Amino acid sequence: MKASIDIGTNTTLLLVADKNGPSLNILEEQQRIPRLGAGVDDSKALSKAAMERVVESLREFLEIINNKYPEVDDIYVTATSAVRDAKNKAVFIDRVEHETGLQIRVLSGVEEAEYTFLGAKSMLGDLEGQQMVIDIGGGSTEIAYGGKQLQDRYSYDMGCVRFTERFLKNDPPTELQIRHCKDAVKEMLEEYEFTIPNQTTLIGVAGTVTSLTFIDLGLSSYDAEVLSGRIITNEGLQEYIKIFSGYRSKALEQKYPSVMKGRADIFMAGLLILDGFMNEYNFEELITSTGGIRHGAILANKEK
Repeated sequence: MKASIDIGTNTTLLLVADKNGPSLNILEEQQRIPRLGAGVDDSKALSKAAMERVVESLREFLEIINNKYPEVDDIYVTATSAVRDAKNKAVFIDRVEHETGLQIRVLSGVEEAEYTFLGAKSMLGDLEGQQMVIDIGGGSTEIAYGGKQLQDRYSYDMGCVRFTERFLKNDPPTELQIRHCKDAVKEMLEEYEFTIPNQTTLIGVAGTVTSLTFIDLGLSSYDAEVLSGRIITNEGLQEYIKIFSGYRSKALEQKYPSVMKGRADIFMAGLLILDGFMNEYNFEELITSTGGIRHGAILANKEK
């Protein structure tokens, strides 16, 4: 039995699972929203308050593991964009180890994309042809492409926390701010261009996509099994952008508390990044996967 913890820019996620070849038997998932990366785009440093919030989340996760899953023999802890970018990351990593005993592995953008590819596919069963996975994080967006094996991947320095802080400063954002954010997404995607065949399947993971799918299905409680495999169309995405662009974050959180708590104020930036990517590569739809880095961290490890 394995556990993995993904320390992201906005969320900190726990997964406990049994490994079964290229797939996982999920035993428990937990989410906390400490927003470690608040202000990192500007200051390039993790705040003491944000570090404390993450440490508290990790203590809670360890309590869950120790009390419910004493059979866990490995805990893989990864950190991504916020920690990568922070000039005081060593302080954070040392503090986590000192206070919890957990050792953090800071993933490169390329490694993050690789883990995401493994994790996304693990929740969807056997897929034919070629797939492209988009993981819109708080600080970066990872794209991974391949079939049975990963063939190409890239990490863009755009995420829903980073681009909200940079462009969408009003609540709700103005039309001009939305236009500037869209332009920035398009410019960022020009940094690296993928060559893919026409029949490539797009898979979306992480909070922007899973929250949008939750809303689209009209769910009242989060259910990973219900969400995985569901389709979001580009046409539907355009409608949601029109609707939610006029929402204040508080109203959005009140309407969809299960998925918008800790996410409502950055949701629009995530939708705009997804919109820009789907339009850039002419995708008419995407398949939702609830897999991600935490799943890939377990699958990538060669131990049984």
